[in-house]
Amino acid sequence: MVARDAERLDGAPQERQRDAERTRAEILDVATREFSDRGYAGARVDEIAAKTSTTKRMIYYYFGSKEQLYVAVLERAYAGIRALEQELDVDHLEPREAIRRLAGLTFDHHEANPDFIRLVSIENIHRAEHIATSSILSGLANPALDVLGGILDRGRAAGLFRDDVDALDIHLVISSFCVFRTANRHTFTAIFNRDPLDPGRREHYRRLLGDMVVEYLTAS
Repeated sequence: MVARDAERLDGAPQERQRDAERTRAEILDVATREFSDRGYAGARVDEIAAKTSTTKRMIYYYFGSKEQLYVAVLERAYAGIRALEQELDVDHLEPREAIRRLAGLTFDHHEANPDFIRLVSIENIHRAEHIATSSILSGLANPALDVLGGILDRGRAAGLFRDDVDALDIHLVISSFCVFRTANRHTFTAIFNRDPLDPGRREHYRRLLGDMVVEYLTAS
């Protein structure tokens, strides 16, 4: 296995780069599942290597350590939602509809990516000690908040939105609903006998989120 890895690294520059990118992506895919299922302490690099086409030695070659691999998993997970937020085209929308669109994007992403929610929950157990070491993650937040801030500014300029909240306040409200719905699915279902991820109630909850945010922003 190590020999095959070495052969890939010794190939032509372009092919070697493609192989390295594929290998890194495969490792991150498997590591995401392992860390989200077992937590940072419970995940094993040996197990991650066994489920990929590479070796433990090569995982350390690409990422340096288990902790650095975990940080890379977190960085990729956060980069996914931040990229979607920044790419959202809402400038042509009326501010209330733009807020609904942004809330819906977060709703859809969190529902479709339960691994992301589990990783965030695990990192909160560790008091964000791993995220704090990442220079990449610290630079992702502001551009995404700029999109939300722009919507709020347009809403205020039009006399629609209140002016006593900022983008981070609204981000917190949207994230709270979307994270809770996925993270607490099983306990909520066991206690109340209603699955918050029931497909039959999906559009109801998606609309509920948009209504709550818009009603709050437009309340006099």
